Amino acid sequence: MAKKVNEIMQKLPRDRVEKIEARAAELIAQYMTLQDIRKARELTQERMAELLGVRQDSVSKLEKRTDLLLSTLRGYLNAMGGELELVVKFSDRPPVVITGLADLDGEDEQNLKA
Repeated sequence: MAKKVNEIMQKLPRDRVEKIEARAAELIAQYMTLQDIRKARELTQERMAELLGVRQDSVSKLEKRTDLLLSTLRGYLNAMGGELELVVKFSDRPPVVITGLADLDGEDEQNLKA
């Protein structure tokens, strides 16, 4: 018969449980949606709209998109005080940070309003 995770966790030493919970929180934090990030920063869609110079419904649409331009994503994260960093992970070599993708033609504002 399969055991439930809660049953297993209750039998572990407290320090081990704390380590597991801390690692779980780290993993969850690594996979957040734009909406999750905004809420974690305690920002409303209305406030994000003010920071971006767009309407609230534009922020709502942006958060629901599954395919964003990098310039749009960068602008959204910058408005929150964050910085976008793209990292490519390979199975046979160390991760590589992609550089040189700066917005050259001011598309950020246009893409946020789309």
